[in-house]
Amino acid sequence: MKELEEKIIQADSLETLEKVRVELFGKKGILSAQFAKMKDVPGPEKKAFAEGLNKNKAALQASFDAHYEVLKAEEIERLLKAEAIDVSLYGTIAHKGALHPVMETMDKIIDYFVALNFAVESGPMVEDDFHNFEALNLPKYHPARDMQDTFYFKDGGLLRTHTSPVQIRTMLERKPPIRMIAPGTVFRRDYDLTHTPMFHQVEGLVVDEKGRVSFANLKSILTDFLQYMFGEVEVRFRPSFFPFTEPSAEVDISCIFCEGKGCRVCSHTGWLEVLGCGIVDPNVFKSVGYEDVSGYAFGLGVERFAMLMHKIPDLRSLFEGDIRLLEQFR
Repeated sequence: MKELEEKIIQADSLETLEKVRVELFGKKGILSAQFAKMKDVPGPEKKAFAEGLNKNKAALQASFDAHYEVLKAEEIERLLKAEAIDVSLYGTIAHKGALHPVMETMDKIIDYFVALNFAVESGPMVEDDFHNFEALNLPKYHPARDMQDTFYFKDGGLLRTHTSPVQIRTMLERKPPIRMIAPGTVFRRDYDLTHTPMFHQVEGLVVDEKGRVSFANLKSILTDFLQYMFGEVEVRFRPSFFPFTEPSAEVDISCIFCEGKGCRVCSHTGWLEVLGCGIVDPNVFKSVGYEDVSGYAFGLGVERFAMLMHKIPDLRSLFEGDIRLLEQFR
């Protein structure tokens, strides 16, 4: 009995004590072997033999339970010391995230026009031919439709090729004056260094009574906007053609890479094309039922602006999810 108690007391860990438990109380343990001998004990002596075994088993169990609690408390204390945290030490530096450069550029553009009291409008990405083309002075078989390689559905629907349909929907829903921008995702079947099948545009529209809106207004706002986005750059307007505006213009800024001196990026011209604009064509107003109004519109590619602002050479890299590129915009 004393030897068995000594085994319990000498166990110095919960693992060792578990081995002692199996040795003493297990199915093939010492106590089980003692109880098995009862069949060989003469009848008159069986009662005293069983009482002695039960007494010894209870004493050993009590000794085991007491020592188990001691070892368990020691184990908890050891774990608490091992896992203790020194709150005075600096923690692991958490790297903060950042907006994607395209979304950051989009937000900056929106902030500028919202400050000028432009409303921000949105519309569906899946459009019909009327809103995406016909109402914008692009009737069926118009050659300018070839400028926008479109994703069509079997039912005649299409993925919008620009955010101009939002302007049409806005004009159909309300009367002038209108002062709005339409930021959003657009789709065209194109993929190279400067084009992707999905990209983002911000288009603007101002409509008011005839004579209250002029190209001079448009030129003033866009010049200030481009200097807000790119710093002290020169801005020039070149005559161009768009079916939905007349007169129309392409807008250039002096090359931000060579400061207008001429380099590979600007094809040695000293200028970079950044957006298109013009006075809204009367046919567009006619399609939405407007009379005696004038207005101007403009549109720009957000990725184009992001590439120029961050000097990213390949548009496709903005959508490849390369963590090495994105980490640079924290």
